[in-house]
Amino acid sequence: MSVISARVNNSQDNHQVTLETNGKAHSIVIPPKASGFGSSANGGELLFLALATCYCNDIYREAAKRNIVVRSVQVDVAGEFGDVPGNPAENITYRVIVEAEAPKADIVDLMKHTDTVAEIQNSLRQATTVTLASVEAVSV
Repeated sequence: MSVISARVNNSQDNHQVTLETNGKAHSIVIPPKASGFGSSANGGELLFLALATCYCNDIYREAAKRNIVVRSVQVDVAGEFGDVPGNPAENITYRVIVEAEAPKADIVDLMKHTDTVAEIQNSLRQATTVTLASVEAVSV
């Protein structure tokens, strides 16, 4: 089992993102909004990036199990969010292009199989509990 965490630390003109899996941390650069507060990337964009990244990485993982050499992967994810705050994403679709050293039928089979084992896709397809574990207010 992998233990994964993400941290955002934000203040005026400062936005730091730290990701960690099984104790191995790294950062990605996402600048703050032009106003100086918040992230220039919104949660929906990052959710869709998570879907694209998961599928991309899983194609390589699953291809290796089948001894298929993958040369490139392109994943495009799109969907909608309602205008009312709190509305969940709807109509999420994704399109994939995989270039690999294998017959087309084998590549298509790999792509369809990967869709069934992609963890982020499967997390969204099932009801997943998300809990606000604690809050801490600091008055200045």
